[in-house]
Amino acid sequence: MRTIFRLPLLLAGATLALSACNADNTDPGGQLVPTTRSSLTAGNDYVILGKGNQLPANLAALVATAGGTLTSTASQIGVATASSADTNFGTAAARIGGVQAVALDQVVQWISPTEHVQDAGEVTEDVGQASHGNNETFYNLTWAPKAVHAPEAWDAGNLGAGARVAVLDGGLNNLHIDLNGSVDVARSASFVPGFLFNQDVAGFSHATHVAGIIAARDNGVGTIGIAPSATIIGVKVLHGGSGGFGGVIQGIVYAATPISQGGAGANIINMSLGGSFDRQGKDAAQLAVALSRATTYAYQQGVTVIASAGNNAVDLDHTNNLITVPAQSTHVIAVAATGPFGFAVGYPNGATDFSRPASYTNFGQSAITFGAPGGDFALPGSALCSVPRIPTGSVVTACWVFVMVLSPGSIPSTTGYSFAAVTSMAAPVVAGVAALIVGKEGPLPPAQLEARLRMSADDLGKPGNDDYYGGGFVNALRAVQ
Repeated sequence: MRTIFRLPLLLAGATLALSACNADNTDPGGQLVPTTRSSLTAGNDYVILGKGNQLPANLAALVATAGGTLTSTASQIGVATASSADTNFGTAAARIGGVQAVALDQVVQWISPTEHVQDAGEVTEDVGQASHGNNETFYNLTWAPKAVHAPEAWDAGNLGAGARVAVLDGGLNNLHIDLNGSVDVARSASFVPGFLFNQDVAGFSHATHVAGIIAARDNGVGTIGIAPSATIIGVKVLHGGSGGFGGVIQGIVYAATPISQGGAGANIINMSLGGSFDRQGKDAAQLAVALSRATTYAYQQGVTVIASAGNNAVDLDHTNNLITVPAQSTHVIAVAATGPFGFAVGYPNGATDFSRPASYTNFGQSAITFGAPGGDFALPGSALCSVPRIPTGSVVTACWVFVMVLSPGSIPSTTGYSFAAVTSMAAPVVAGVAALIVGKEGPLPPAQLEARLRMSADDLGKPGNDDYYGGGFVNALRAVQ
């Protein structure tokens, strides 16, 4: 679905692992290619929707009679999953009293495949505790927190302590040097059979990268997250970037359920994942309904759900039959991406237009809630740039690489870092700002938290709601004032 590219990497007195996470619709030169729908692969799994958000009694026995095996239930939303090798199972199960619909689950590549480009060693030195953030090894390379004025929020004493953010994604490396101690391992969980929450394909770890953007620790090494004292909950719903609707739905319900009821007790859910599908077709339509049941449940539980808007440069106001989920699911904050054009060129006097819409981001007033830094790769050419690291040395690589977002991003390495750029990187910036608010004010209902984000955001583009920024470009400092 996307262009994979390798890049030459030169490090002067530095140790850094880099991964290029390109978008579906562009190459490093910024040339658009046609938009594609997400491919759907049907297996032997089914999603069952009960009438009135309730499941029939004795469902396991009824499913068995229909020729299947019940594999999970989310009674909170009236959704269950089942498996069957019988091609007539869907029809038979739909006849069960109290069942509204049965949809053949679809395995989706929710996250574009990425490739670890070059492992240049490890980052292990501790340069001590100065003021927040500016003693991190790669602080000069991490433009995203500065773009949303997070350092000023930190200096005012807002670090996100007490906020709980569930990262629904692939396997998350809780032992990474920038996350170790920040992940609630006891409440982290996997909904991919056969894997723990911290297991995935070795190499670049999308989930770890996202978690680092939210809450990489203020520990004097590597990078720093938007809310460095927030707690991360790893909820594995994908493996190798793919998975079915059933697992994603289960993960949302688990993350949103209070700890006292056996859930993760999240305040915020981040889903840096998505797929675009044609609305037509019974299965696709019912799967979208089931997903919206889960996001509505989270909303009702007081949990704010944030998702990436997608990377096909699509105007979501005029997509006719196309729907992008979970960004367009009910009660979800959808985030578009921005990135400066030439941040490292002539550093420290490079581009500072951090709110420039990214070349690949989806857009549209009806869909986008906020804009946030997600990085880009549209600066053409192979010219090299150099950015100093802390306390000594520099990172030298192609100038366009620095426009991407740097964060922890590796499994099983505990010291690897990656550059990546898509709306997957923008959503966790908003989740981090939301975590700063929760850290200061305590848990807030989603409507209030969104209103706080909206009132404090920079109103860019046309006044009011905008195609690329929705309610605005998030501003961490104003959000906590």
